[in-house]
This record gives sequence, structure tokens and C-alpha cells, in this order.
Amino acid sequence: MITLKGAAVSAKIKEEVTELLRELEGAVPKLAIVRVGERPDDMAYERGALKKMENFGLQAESFSYPADISNEDFQAEFKKINENPDIDGILLLRPLPRQINERDIEHMIDPVKDLDGISPENIARVFAGENEGFAPCTAEAVIEVLKVNDISLSGKRVSVVGRSMVVGRPLSMLLLKENATVTICHTRTKEIEKTCQNAEILIAAAGQARMIDSSYVGADAVVIDVGINVDNQGNLCGDVDFESLNGIASMATPVPGGVGAVTTAVLAKHLVMAAGKRRGSRS
Repeated sequence: MITLKGAAVSAKIKEEVTELLRELEGAVPKLAIVRVGERPDDMAYERGALKKMENFGLQAESFSYPADISNEDFQAEFKKINENPDIDGILLLRPLPRQINERDIEHMIDPVKDLDGISPENIARVFAGENEGFAPCTAEAVIEVLKVNDISLSGKRVSVVGRSMVVGRPLSMLLLKENATVTICHTRTKEIEKTCQNAEILIAAAGQARMIDSSYVGADAVVIDVGINVDNQGNLCGDVDFESLNGIASMATPVPGGVGAVTTAVLAKHLVMAAGKRRGSRS
């Protein structure tokens, strides 16, 4: 089984970012990472994003708030970040605590600064198959991994395990745009293992540690693990039991070191693109 590492994909995206930065004539885009609470997976993603921005020559600042912040107070803080002219892009770590109205925040965010495709405007563009706006970074990262590794999507049977608006649904739209034949699986899917076994490409985005094992995987399938979980020992792990795939899958991404590394690279690319759009609108 070939391990599809994210480093090579990230390096290719870095080349694109470097080229885009030249067009900004010395301006350095700035990212705001907004986190509420201290969920281990959020904090792991935040650390990775900060490191990636530095590595790509970009600026980033974290804005963290206590898990019990009120809806009113958080909206006031988010408004300040959203309207700050020095900030070119925003990454909001989700899900937010229950007391915060996430839908209101999605409507508040400036679509040009919305690097992770959470605004109604950007999501509508993804579902319409348009090229404008930003798709969710993780969903786009999956497409990048497949393309850079020369894994064709056209006509392929692809199963996506997970139907969230964070990954599963928008990713399915991006796969359809590449002419894949997509099946979305979820907790109510009957005989889910059998459905997944039929897939030539299986994408795990369920948010359950090591849920996908060899019983879900058909012979020579490509398995992409989107999950970021923390196990009982405090170690990062994915939605896939990676070791169980040996001798069955042809290729698979690891966690860590797979899609997550590419997700932050896509975030960096979106940031530079957003800075370019904002620069153009001011000229």
C-alpha cells in the first residue's frame, strides 16, 4: 500500500502561493484564527495553521475566547475582527459552543475574508459548481491530494462517509464537478460497509476515531482520511484504522501527515487570493 503523504502536495501549493505573493508587490497577507474553547482537535489545527503561515511567509494571529462566552459578546468580538482592515482572511474553528448562534456568524462574515467557505454566498457557489469564492479548505485539500498524485476522478465511484456542511456535502459537490460518481454515506445508511466496499475511492469524513477499517474497503481502493481525532492516549488519529488497510487498499493517506497538512496549505493559498481581491477592490 502506497502512503499518500501531504508534504509533496503542500510543497506544490507553496509554489502557487509564492507566485501569487509576487503579485502583491511586498504586501504580506494576514490571517485571523478564531477559536472558542480549548478542544484538542481545534488547538492541534490552530498550531498547524500558524506553523504553515509562517512557513509560507504569511502573517497570522490567534483570537481565542473562553468556551462559556455569551452569544452577544462573541458576536461583538467577531464583528471587530471581521471589520479590521488589517485582516485579509478569517478561519473560524467549528463547531462553536451551543450558546453561540453559528448561523448568525456565517451570515456576518465577509465573503471575501471567508477562507473556509462558511458564508451562504461561498457555499452557494460551491453547490452551483462555480469557480468564484472559497470552498471549505479540507474539502478542497482532498481534491488537491488526488490531483497531485494523478488519481483520476472522472467516472470513478467515490463514497464519502460523512454529510456535514464542513466537509462531506461540499466535498461531494467538488467531486461531482470533477465528474466523479458520488455516494454519500452516513449513520442511517443501510449496509454501509457493503456500499463503501464498492467504491474505487473512499473518503472518510465521519469524525469518529478509526471508524473505517478493512471491512469498509474494497480491493485496491484509494482511501482518503479527513478525520482529526485525539485518542485516549492523547495522540492524533484519523477516522481510518490505517494499519488494517495493508494488503487491501492500493493507496491511503495517514493521520497526521496527510490531508491536514494540505488543508493548511489550501488555507494559505486562500489567504493570498483574498488579499489580492481586497487589494483589487481598493485600487
